[in-house]
Order: sequence, then structure tokens, then C-alpha cells
Amino acid sequence: MLLIVGRIGKPHGIRGEVTVEVRTDEPEARFAPGAVLCTEPGATPRVAAPRRGAAEPVEAVAPGVAYEVPAELTIESARWHQGRMLVAFEGVLDRETAEALRGTLLGVDSASVAPPEDPEEFHDHQLVGLAVVTPAGEHLGEVAKIDHAPASDLLVLRRPQGGSALIPFVKAIVPEVDLAGGRVVVDPPAGLLDL
Repeated sequence: MLLIVGRIGKPHGIRGEVTVEVRTDEPEARFAPGAVLCTEPGATPRVAAPRRGAAEPVEAVAPGVAYEVPAELTIESARWHQGRMLVAFEGVLDRETAEALRGTLLGVDSASVAPPEDPEEFHDHQLVGLAVVTPAGEHLGEVAKIDHAPASDLLVLRRPQGGSALIPFVKAIVPEVDLAGGRVVVDPPAGLLDL
């Protein structure tokens, strides 16, 4: 499973750096020099804008030529600038090539992500797809995704009869997460699943 860790934004400067919208709790590890990130499968080829200036690197995208986003990008350098992450990728040497990467999602394979050391902490991909049951064993549905709200994380429950429900991912309501058993035990207060 591909875990999205960032999204490439606009170019920064003329030497191929891009802004990255970070979507990971560990940006220093994910965007370390030498790290290889997968790109969004089926990324749309982009057309480079017309150039200004003279000498251009060999790897540059020619004006009007479609640039195929590679399956993987290797981090050359990354730094924070005014609250945004700026990233340079190997082989991306100019603004036009950087512009062709805009909107590309960056990810890592979930198999390469170590589980959290804290037994009460989970990665989203560990929870998605788990069965949701009451303490009495009544099947309520399955975890469709995790919403990261300001107050607490929310399990998005996909109901068997259709529709969804939001369940605050707090110990009082979710007393047990059994990864090995493939289930999440939920003890919802009256009316929570009717919202």
C-alpha cells in the first residue's frame, strides 16, 4: 500500500527546487537526502512552458514536450524555508522540469514503515479495513479511513447498510485495537452512530 507523505507544489527559484506540502509526522526521515519516494501511480504527463534564457542542462524538459513523471524520485536536498519544505530531486535541474512535477503525490510503501514503538499509537494504514465491533461482538462495519481533526482523530466507519459514521479515536470510546485479530472494539455512547 502506498502511503502519501507529501504533494509537490510550485517551483522555488530557477534551479529545480519545489515546495512540498508535507503529509507525514516524520518529514526529516521521509525527505532525508538519498531517500527514494514513489510518485502517484499514473501521474499525468505535463507539458513544459516556453523557456527564457540560453544555456540549459541536458536533462531539462524541452518546451512543448510532455514530461513523464518518473515512478520514483530521489531526494537530493530538503530544507525548511518560511514554514514550507523546499526539496531538490536528483535530475530535476531547472524550473520548467520542477513545474512539470507540480501536483505529483509522493509516497512510501507501507511495508517499509516501521510500526510505532508506543503500543497505543497506530499508523492510519494499520487501522483502515479493520472490522468495527461492540464489546458484545456486534458487527458495526469497517474502518474506511482516518480523519485527523483538531480535537482528536476520527475513525470513519463504513456501515454495512450504507452510509458512514464518525467515531472519536479516544480510549473512552475505542477501548481496544486488535491488529492481529483484525478488529477495533468500539463502545459508542447512545446516539453517536445515529449522527
